[in-house]
Amino acid sequence: MTLPYRPNVGAVLFNAAGLILVARRADMPNAEGAPGGWQLPQGGVDAGEDLRVAVLRELEEEVGTAKAEIIAEHPEWLNYDLPPELLGKALGGKFRGQTQKWFALRFTGTDADIRLDLDPHPEFDAWRWARLSELPEMAVAFKAEIYRRLAVDFAEFAS
Repeated sequence: MTLPYRPNVGAVLFNAAGLILVARRADMPNAEGAPGGWQLPQGGVDAGEDLRVAVLRELEEEVGTAKAEIIAEHPEWLNYDLPPELLGKALGGKFRGQTQKWFALRFTGTDADIRLDLDPHPEFDAWRWARLSELPEMAVAFKAEIYRRLAVDFAEFAS
């Protein structure tokens, strides 16, 4: 039996300077300099949930702010497969990877509105603004291709 993909939404949050929010996974210690520790906010979609509602919900759950407006939706669903060592472990062991609908969002708040400490079990322990072009090098290998696509396809919002 082949495992299915988990439906997921992702947020590329741009500030007024055209930088994007990246966050460091709390479960990857000493990730400051190592690639793979930083990622974009993303998360699962509930059955029947509107994707635009889902991406704003996930943004608020993961980085503590809903101060954003959607400015674009990627036209395609982008998939990634988990590496063999994570199959049966990550994503509850039920999925082979994720199929993702990505959104570009404009941040309408201030840095103080980003709160990683609101969740009792935060996914991230640090965040920062980065250039969109840096994104592929920050990703774990199995997400790098999606981040390369986003760096090209959402480049117009980085200026």
